[in-house]
Amino acid sequence: MSTLTDIRTGVVVKLDGKPYLVVWHQFNRKQQRKPVMRTKLKNLIDDSTLEKTFLAGESFEFADIETARCQYLYNDGNEAFFMNNESFEQFALPFSLVEESLQFIKDDIEVYVTFYESRPIGIQPPPKTELKVVETVPGVKGDTATGGTKPAKLETGATVNVPLFIVEGDVILVNTETGEYVKRV
Repeated sequence: MSTLTDIRTGVVVKLDGKPYLVVWHQFNRKQQRKPVMRTKLKNLIDDSTLEKTFLAGESFEFADIETARCQYLYNDGNEAFFMNNESFEQFALPFSLVEESLQFIKDDIEVYVTFYESRPIGIQPPPKTELKVVETVPGVKGDTATGGTKPAKLETGATVNVPLFIVEGDVILVNTETGEYVKRV
């Protein structure tokens, strides 16, 4: 049986049949009262957040979460298709669920897919990826004194702000978590 002290940041608990990641926890024990664990939880399926207080003696279970290295194949606008690198099994996720993560991912890039009860529920792209600039306005000589930025469209269709010296055809490194320019490659 799980106890309150088993709940800590980073573990995944199962509530109402859904997996929740513990993003914050605080153990409280007040005089002559049962101890409690206050938590903030993030739903791994729909990204909603929830605050929950677990009481001493309350039963709960940990969710069965697995991750696997998979290759992103393509998307058709409705679904994104992946292949498990170990079993070569192909599967699809609703495009709306992974759209934000895929804006910086090219076809055939390796990602980590999160599985809940053997069902894929989300992806984790690599922290940084190299992408080609396909469209941007040319920088004007003398503009570099301000250290300004300009928008640039990437080969995946995403738009990021880049320094003024970046031109079409340049390959840049992009932080996939923040969507920010890192450096020219």
